Amino acid sequence: MNTPSEGRREPQGATKSLWPSEPIITLGPEASARQLVLKKIQELSISGCQDAFMVANLDVLAIRHRTFLQALPRVQPFYAVKCNNRPWVLFVLAALGTSFDCASQGEMEQVLGLGVAPSRIIFANPCKAVSHIQYAARCGVQLMTFDSEEELTKLARHYPGARLVLRIQTPDSQSTFRLDTKFGAPLEACGHLLQVARELGLAVVGASFHVGSECQTSQSYERAIADCHRVFEMGCKAGHHMSLLDLGGGFPGFEGSEAKFEEMARAINAALAQYFPEGTGVEVIAEPGRFFVESMCTAAVNIIGKKASLEPGGHKKLTYYLNDGYYGVFRAFPRIPVPRIPIVVKELPSEPRLFPCTLYGPTCDAFDRLYATEVQLPELDVGDWLVFPDMGAYSSCMCSTFNGFPITTIYDAMSPQLRSLLETGP
Repeated sequence: MNTPSEGRREPQGATKSLWPSEPIITLGPEASARQLVLKKIQELSISGCQDAFMVANLDVLAIRHRTFLQALPRVQPFYAVKCNNRPWVLFVLAALGTSFDCASQGEMEQVLGLGVAPSRIIFANPCKAVSHIQYAARCGVQLMTFDSEEELTKLARHYPGARLVLRIQTPDSQSTFRLDTKFGAPLEACGHLLQVARELGLAVVGASFHVGSECQTSQSYERAIADCHRVFEMGCKAGHHMSLLDLGGGFPGFEGSEAKFEEMARAINAALAQYFPEGTGVEVIAEPGRFFVESMCTAAVNIIGKKASLEPGGHKKLTYYLNDGYYGVFRAFPRIPVPRIPIVVKELPSEPRLFPCTLYGPTCDAFDRLYATEVQLPELDVGDWLVFPDMGAYSSCMCSTFNGFPITTIYDAMSPQLRSLLETGP
């Protein structure tokens, strides 16, 4: 495991042989990712092949990486690969010095294939397949999480040399996507688990938690850090050398969320100073996912069908059918409580009349719907485009070809400055 000083790696010139084979667009001096989206829309409209697509602005990764380190100077980010595992995303983050949170053998293979050292990986899945544990052991990925006695028994048999982190249960009712019903040991069970690990000859080196994805309040982190302090005390009492605190993820990543993240960072820094002050030898890591990638991607979809209806009282409602949906890059949208209104790519009056609209994807499944509620949009026509910002998290990695519809094309783009950084280092 990296020490704190080793963990904050500076960008290094990336070996050309490791560069992803996928094409990359280098943006011109005056070009932006948004302009690239509009250019692609124009090209597709002219060609008559108006397929949905996304543009990934990889420069966002460098900006977010710098922001994270400045706001949380004691915390080393281990990027959550599950959030977006595109080759260019992982390559850029690895070159910037980020470590990685992997949940499976496949994710570990992908990260190790970039030349990332095993010490820069945490196998952060509390319930692991035996074959995946054995793979980690062969590759030297030592750091991994657990939350049950059964998992300890499995690890004692198949990887007794692992360095274990006890994941505790954390109330996450203030998060958009909750995880507490699936993972985490109740605080009252932690003492027993730590004692069992000791009896099995396993080394528990720290504690972890996850407040849920898109956490809405900093109090969730404060409480969880305080609980981890209690687990550290239990671990030391059981004879373990407790030296690692894992803050998990949950940091907001959409455009405009900077103030919310800074508020959380201040609360985290204060809690760390209270419960794990500097000089105690405790290394602090976190597993940000959507914080790095959510605002990186912009999706553009075309209206392929339209239906108008009149409600009682003569109120007009509209249904738009799009060429991407729930089984494509909008998998997480039905669970978003407050809809993120798309940008209409069309000349409209300064104050167009808005109608309640339902947005469906292209498949024959009625569940293929972008939002659980209606959204207010102007009346549009078949062939018009809608643009959705903040589409980098849990979009491309969850796509399917259900009903025979193709995976949405993604165009990776970066500035000349980022390309130069990747080639030469600082």
